[in-house]
Amino acid sequence: MKILQVTPFFKPLWESGGVARVAYDISRALHENGHDITVYTTNRSIYPNDLPTNRATSVDGMDVYYFENLRKYAPGVTPPVMPYRMPAVARREIAAFDLVHIHDHRTMLTVIASHYARKYGIPYVLQAHGALPQDTGSARMKRLFDRFWSEKVILGAAGVIALNETEAERYRELGVTDEKIAIFPNGVDLAEYPDLPVRGRFRAAWGIDDATKVVLYLGRLDPTKGIDLLIRSFAVVAREFDDAVLVLVGGDMGHNEEFRQRVESLDLNNRVVFTGFVSKEDKMAAYTDADVFVTPSFTGFPVTFLEACLCGTPIVTTGKGDLLGWIDNTVGFNTGYTPEALADAIGRLLADDALRAGFGEQAKELVRTRYNWKAIVRDIETFYTKVAGSAEGGIPAGVSKGTTPKAPDTF
Repeated sequence: MKILQVTPFFKPLWESGGVARVAYDISRALHENGHDITVYTTNRSIYPNDLPTNRATSVDGMDVYYFENLRKYAPGVTPPVMPYRMPAVARREIAAFDLVHIHDHRTMLTVIASHYARKYGIPYVLQAHGALPQDTGSARMKRLFDRFWSEKVILGAAGVIALNETEAERYRELGVTDEKIAIFPNGVDLAEYPDLPVRGRFRAAWGIDDATKVVLYLGRLDPTKGIDLLIRSFAVVAREFDDAVLVLVGGDMGHNEEFRQRVESLDLNNRVVFTGFVSKEDKMAAYTDADVFVTPSFTGFPVTFLEACLCGTPIVTTGKGDLLGWIDNTVGFNTGYTPEALADAIGRLLADDALRAGFGEQAKELVRTRYNWKAIVRDIETFYTKVAGSAEGGIPAGVSKGTTPKAPDTF
């Protein structure tokens, strides 16, 4: 099949979050399975980059367009992701695809791609990546975006992908029928991790000795991720375990100063490490050297959970994230969203070497057998075939697939 993947972020902009990783892993697996893959994305990043923009460039055998993001020229006016050259390319190219897979429903890439897919009768699959709720992050902006665009985008999809039954139910509440919904978890590409780092490399780089217990957070250092809660929880842990440190791995999203002030106010300066953004190799070394991986708050199905499992590191998270039944008492704990509850779960793992080891072995086995992309993408291909065959909801009345209807352009 000739497939277009539309995602706000893509390789190598890993610092942008899990969507970039998932979109890349799915795209690469499809390409390796013989499909013709094109990607529309942007060059948006918190760091400067010299990616080629507004033209196709080859990334691992796929044609990738990194559209220039208008936000950098008018930060106070445009949406966070506004690919101003994309409409011209989409108008010219989308009619040639068999199917479009759109990642994330609240971006202008989504609005543009879904518009031209509907216009040319090309079925599209929408994957919200756990972002359907409006009550996290910039709730006001989400409600505003949804009022203008999201209903048309979601209900116009020929198929939607949910990460779990919780997200599937949210699609149903928005009016999506059961036959259009498929549930696929995120995964990891085991071929990318043939040799995990030896234990001790990350510790040596940051001056942490072998006897110290490491509590790791890895991801965006953003208030919505519960970083302040984690720091307050660690203050409780630190009183019981004088050999424990908290390591916060991730780029500064503009809030590090307030996090550092919280650390200082709790007299934890010598117990908390801020590493900044790290490479993939250093990230895996961090998982390997950690005793516990903690993510207090999240949406969807974080790839970081699977990476931690791959390295055999137990997980602690909270009920504030979507329900992930596979974690609790299998590979770690899912606990309450309070400093005391989080500290108690972390402490139980730090105090029990055998419990950590048991959870770690179960975590590695779970990733190998259930959450690997090769198996998941085979199921996605089957869903694509179903969607492309029916094309229900993707073709406007009176329009043949791949033809241009006589309708005014809005882009």
